[in-house]
Amino acid sequence: MFSRASTRLAGRSVGSVRNLNVHEYISMETMAKHGIAVPDGHVAKTPEEAEHIFTNKLSGGSSKDVVIKAQVLSGGRGLGTFKNGFKGGVHMVTRKEEAHDFAKSMLGQELVTKQNAQGILCEKVYLMERIYMRRELYLSILMDRASDGPLLVASPFGGTSIEDVAASNPDAIFTLPIDVMSDELGDDVAEKMSANLGFEAGGETSKKMITLMKNLYKMFRKLDCTQAELNPVAETPDGDVVVCDAKINFDGNAEFRQSEIFAQRDLAQEDPREVEASK
Repeated sequence: MFSRASTRLAGRSVGSVRNLNVHEYISMETMAKHGIAVPDGHVAKTPEEAEHIFTNKLSGGSSKDVVIKAQVLSGGRGLGTFKNGFKGGVHMVTRKEEAHDFAKSMLGQELVTKQNAQGILCEKVYLMERIYMRRELYLSILMDRASDGPLLVASPFGGTSIEDVAASNPDAIFTLPIDVMSDELGDDVAEKMSANLGFEAGGETSKKMITLMKNLYKMFRKLDCTQAELNPVAETPDGDVVVCDAKINFDGNAEFRQSEIFAQRDLAQEDPREVEASK
């Protein structure tokens, strides 16, 4: 998983706005509904469900590889350790027995991460088709106080913390402001960012990347997002562009407009003080 881009990139914060943070699987389902390519994935609450998903919905008799991910509201899951001693909240699954055993080791256990040293309870796991990548990219849209509107942020070096990229290679992070009055992401902005990411102008993969950015911005506006951070976005050997992991935050003041999203809020995963404050 990754961490927030906003602070290190230029102090770009939206201030003291309360944001809704949702699980990865909800972010992925939400993007799929808005025309953004994501891997096939399913949620399990028991080891038996995880085994069933692996066998009947994802891998089955095919040669597809599967990834199982602990669903906790914390970054750094892959490097975390559960309090029962099981290491890692993200694992490759190649056999149904692994799907069952990994889920059993995660579910009902607290995952300790760099972001949450106290541990956070894992009650669901997400099984997802593994995507083979030619390149890993970073892409996000966030509300930016400095430019008084949405900001498109991207880097050809995805798959790692954007803060680390900013520290080691700041020239590899590209930012473009978006007209806050526009309902759509302009062609000029999308095409320029696609070029910044190394795509050939007019190429089929570039067109797919531009479509992804445009659909992401439509979703961002429609759902009152404050941040949509995709890391990594995979460019596949076949020339497809697929979002493999995402973190989406929603404006807490927009609950009356976004009841479907807010109905999926996981209060048990949040700081009890924040839950009480929101009441």
